[in-house]
Amino acid sequence: MTGHALKVGLTGGIGSGKSAAANMFAGLGVPVVDADLIAREVVEPGEPALELIAEHFGNDVIQSDGCLDRRALRERVFAEVSERKWLEQLLHPLINQRIRERLAASEAPYVMLVSPLLIESGQVDLVDRVIVVDVDKQTQIERTLTRDKVSAEQVEKILASQCSRVERTRRADHLLDNGGSLKHLREQVESLHRQLIDYVDREPANANASV
Repeated sequence: MTGHALKVGLTGGIGSGKSAAANMFAGLGVPVVDADLIAREVVEPGEPALELIAEHFGNDVIQSDGCLDRRALRERVFAEVSERKWLEQLLHPLINQRIRERLAASEAPYVMLVSPLLIESGQVDLVDRVIVVDVDKQTQIERTLTRDKVSAEQVEKILASQCSRVERTRRADHLLDNGGSLKHLREQVESLHRQLIDYVDREPANANASV
Protein backbone atom coordinates (compact mmCIF):
# COMPACT_ATOMS: atom_id res chain seq x y z
CA MET A 1 0.00 0.00 0.00
CA THR A 2 3.02 2.27 -0.24
CA GLY A 3 1.90 5.78 -1.19
CA HIS A 4 -1.77 4.80 -0.88
CA ALA A 5 -2.30 5.02 2.87
CA LEU A 6 -5.10 7.27 4.03
CA LYS A 7 -3.46 10.57 4.92
CA VAL A 8 -4.92 12.23 8.02
CA GLY A 9 -4.00 15.73 9.18
CA LEU A 10 -4.09 16.62 12.88
CA THR A 11 -4.13 20.28 13.86
CA GLY A 12 -5.32 22.78 16.44
CA GLY A 13 -4.45 26.23 17.73
CA ILE A 14 -1.55 26.91 20.06
CA GLY A 15 -2.13 25.34 23.47
CA SER A 16 -4.92 23.09 22.21
CA GLY A 17 -3.16 19.83 22.98
CA LYS A 18 -2.11 18.65 19.51
CA SER A 19 1.00 16.98 20.87
CA ALA A 20 -0.95 15.06 23.51
CA ALA A 21 -3.39 13.78 20.89
CA ALA A 22 -0.59 12.95 18.44
CA ASN A 23 1.26 10.97 21.11
CA MET A 24 -1.92 9.00 21.78
CA PHE A 25 -2.30 8.12 18.11
CA ALA A 26 1.38 7.17 17.94
CA GLY A 27 0.87 4.94 20.97
CA LEU A 28 -1.80 3.10 18.98
CA GLY A 29 0.75 2.38 16.25
CA VAL A 30 -0.12 5.19 13.84
CA PRO A 31 2.91 6.55 11.94
CA VAL A 32 3.22 10.27 12.67
CA VAL A 33 4.88 12.85 10.43
CA ASP A 34 5.55 15.95 12.54
CA ALA A 35 5.63 19.19 10.53
CA ASP A 36 7.36 21.01 13.40
CA LEU A 37 10.23 18.51 13.41
CA ILE A 38 10.61 18.83 9.65
CA ALA A 39 10.56 22.62 10.03
CA ARG A 40 13.54 22.25 12.37
CA GLU A 41 15.36 19.96 9.93
CA VAL A 42 15.24 22.42 7.03
CA VAL A 43 16.99 25.14 9.08
CA GLU A 44 19.73 22.99 10.59
CA PRO A 45 23.36 24.10 10.07
CA GLY A 46 24.43 23.35 6.52
CA GLU A 47 20.93 23.69 5.10
CA PRO A 48 20.55 26.40 2.42
CA ALA A 49 17.52 27.87 4.22
CA LEU A 50 19.59 28.75 7.29
CA GLU A 51 22.06 30.69 5.18
CA LEU A 52 19.24 32.66 3.56
CA ILE A 53 17.70 33.42 6.97
CA ALA A 54 21.04 34.71 8.26
CA GLU A 55 21.44 36.91 5.17
CA HIS A 56 17.96 38.35 5.58
CA PHE A 57 17.71 38.81 9.36
CA GLY A 58 21.38 39.12 10.28
CA ASN A 59 23.51 37.17 12.72
CA ASP A 60 21.30 38.20 15.63
CA VAL A 61 19.14 35.15 14.88
CA ILE A 62 22.12 32.76 14.77
CA GLN A 63 23.55 31.30 17.99
CA SER A 64 27.26 31.02 18.69
CA ASP A 65 27.18 27.31 17.77
CA GLY A 66 25.80 28.13 14.33
CA CYS A 67 22.28 26.96 15.07
CA LEU A 68 19.17 29.07 14.59
CA ASP A 69 18.11 31.14 17.60
CA ARG A 70 14.41 30.27 17.41
CA ARG A 71 13.30 32.64 20.14
CA ALA A 72 15.03 35.62 18.51
CA LEU A 73 13.59 34.73 15.11
CA ARG A 74 10.10 34.26 16.54
CA GLU A 75 10.22 37.70 18.14
CA ARG A 76 11.25 39.23 14.81
CA VAL A 77 8.61 37.56 12.65
CA PHE A 78 5.72 38.09 15.03
CA ALA A 79 6.63 41.76 15.40
CA GLU A 80 6.38 42.40 11.64
CA VAL A 81 3.87 40.69 9.34
CA SER A 82 5.99 41.19 6.23
CA GLU A 83 8.92 39.39 7.86
CA ARG A 84 6.71 36.45 8.81
CA LYS A 85 5.44 36.22 5.24
CA TRP A 86 9.01 36.29 3.88
CA LEU A 87 9.96 33.42 6.17
CA GLU A 88 6.86 31.41 5.26
CA GLN A 89 7.52 31.82 1.54
CA LEU A 90 11.03 30.47 2.06
CA LEU A 91 10.26 27.55 4.35
CA HIS A 92 6.80 26.25 3.43
CA PRO A 93 7.79 24.77 0.03
CA LEU A 94 10.83 23.04 1.57
CA ILE A 95 8.81 21.68 4.47
CA ASN A 96 5.94 20.51 2.26
CA GLN A 97 8.25 18.60 -0.07
CA ARG A 98 9.70 16.58 2.81
CA ILE A 99 6.21 16.00 4.21
CA ARG A 100 5.04 14.62 0.84
CA GLU A 101 7.97 12.22 0.72
CA ARG A 102 7.34 10.85 4.21
CA LEU A 103 3.60 10.51 3.82
CA ALA A 104 4.09 8.65 0.54
CA ALA A 105 6.52 6.21 2.17
CA SER A 106 3.97 4.91 4.69
CA GLU A 107 2.72 1.33 4.43
CA ALA A 108 0.29 1.65 7.35
CA PRO A 109 -3.52 1.74 6.90
CA TYR A 110 -3.32 5.44 7.63
CA VAL A 111 -0.57 7.94 8.34
CA MET A 112 -0.90 11.16 10.33
CA LEU A 113 0.52 14.59 9.58
CA VAL A 114 0.66 16.72 12.72
CA SER A 115 0.87 20.42 11.92
CA PRO A 116 -0.10 23.55 13.86
CA LEU A 117 -0.45 25.41 10.55
CA LEU A 118 -2.10 22.64 8.56
CA ILE A 119 -4.76 24.98 7.19
CA GLU A 120 -2.81 28.25 7.11
CA SER A 121 0.19 26.80 5.28
CA GLY A 122 -1.79 24.92 2.65
CA GLN A 123 -0.60 21.56 4.03
CA VAL A 124 -4.27 20.64 4.28
CA ASP A 125 -4.02 19.87 0.55
CA LEU A 126 -1.57 17.06 1.37
CA VAL A 127 -4.11 15.06 3.42
CA ASP A 128 -7.43 13.31 2.87
CA ARG A 129 -9.01 13.93 6.27
CA VAL A 130 -8.61 16.66 8.91
CA ILE A 131 -8.80 16.19 12.67
CA VAL A 132 -8.97 19.34 14.80
CA VAL A 133 -8.13 19.36 18.50
CA ASP A 134 -10.46 22.02 19.84
CA VAL A 135 -10.44 24.16 23.00
CA ASP A 136 -11.69 27.64 23.80
CA LYS A 137 -9.41 30.67 23.42
CA GLN A 138 -8.99 31.31 27.14
CA THR A 139 -7.77 27.76 27.68
CA GLN A 140 -5.30 28.19 24.81
CA ILE A 141 -3.90 31.34 26.40
CA GLU A 142 -3.62 29.88 29.90
CA ARG A 143 -1.94 26.67 28.73
CA THR A 144 0.53 28.53 26.50
CA LEU A 145 1.49 31.01 29.21
CA THR A 146 2.15 28.15 31.61
CA ARG A 147 3.99 25.96 29.12
CA ASP A 148 6.11 28.44 27.13
CA LYS A 149 6.74 31.15 29.74
CA VAL A 150 6.05 33.87 27.17
CA SER A 151 4.19 37.16 27.53
CA ALA A 152 0.44 37.42 27.06
CA GLU A 153 1.12 39.89 24.25
CA GLN A 154 3.18 37.35 22.34
CA VAL A 155 0.51 34.67 22.81
CA GLU A 156 -2.07 37.07 21.35
CA LYS A 157 0.18 37.72 18.35
CA ILE A 158 0.60 34.00 17.74
CA LEU A 159 -3.16 33.48 18.00
CA ALA A 160 -3.72 36.32 15.54
CA SER A 161 -1.37 34.65 13.05
CA GLN A 162 -3.36 31.42 13.13
CA CYS A 163 -6.74 30.90 11.52
CA SER A 164 -9.77 31.45 13.73
CA ARG A 165 -11.37 28.72 15.77
CA VAL A 166 -14.48 29.04 13.60
CA GLU A 167 -12.51 28.54 10.39
CA ARG A 168 -10.49 25.67 11.83
CA THR A 169 -13.56 23.75 13.00
CA ARG A 170 -15.30 24.46 9.69
CA ARG A 171 -12.50 22.66 7.87
CA ALA A 172 -12.53 19.69 10.25
CA ASP A 173 -13.79 16.24 9.32
CA HIS A 174 -13.41 15.17 12.94
CA LEU A 175 -13.27 17.21 16.17
CA LEU A 176 -11.52 16.17 19.37
CA ASP A 177 -12.68 18.15 22.41
CA ASN A 178 -9.67 18.75 24.68
CA GLY A 179 -11.36 21.04 27.15
CA GLY A 180 -11.57 18.26 29.72
CA SER A 181 -9.30 15.56 31.09
CA LEU A 182 -6.63 13.60 29.26
CA LYS A 183 -8.72 10.50 29.90
CA HIS A 184 -11.59 12.06 27.96
CA LEU A 185 -9.23 12.97 25.11
CA ARG A 186 -7.81 9.45 25.02
CA GLU A 187 -11.28 7.93 24.78
CA GLN A 188 -12.04 10.13 21.76
CA VAL A 189 -8.72 9.28 20.12
CA GLU A 190 -9.25 5.55 20.57
CA SER A 191 -12.78 5.77 19.17
CA LEU A 192 -11.68 7.75 16.11
CA HIS A 193 -8.74 5.40 15.54
CA ARG A 194 -11.13 2.46 15.40
CA GLN A 195 -13.35 4.34 12.93
CA LEU A 196 -10.44 5.07 10.61
CA ILE A 197 -9.04 1.53 10.75
CA ASP A 198 -12.46 0.00 10.16
CA TYR A 199 -13.07 2.26 7.20
CA VAL A 200 -9.75 1.51 5.52
CA ASP A 201 -10.27 -2.23 6.12
CA ARG A 202 -13.74 -2.07 4.51
CA GLU A 203 -12.88 0.21 1.62
CA PRO A 204 -9.13 -0.04 0.87
CA ALA A 205 -9.65 1.07 -2.73
CA ASN A 206 -11.58 4.14 -1.62
CA ALA A 207 -9.41 5.16 1.32
CA ASN A 208 -9.38 8.75 0.17
CA ALA A 209 -13.15 9.13 0.22
CA SER A 210 -15.29 10.35 3.14
CA VAL A 211 -15.26 8.36 6.37
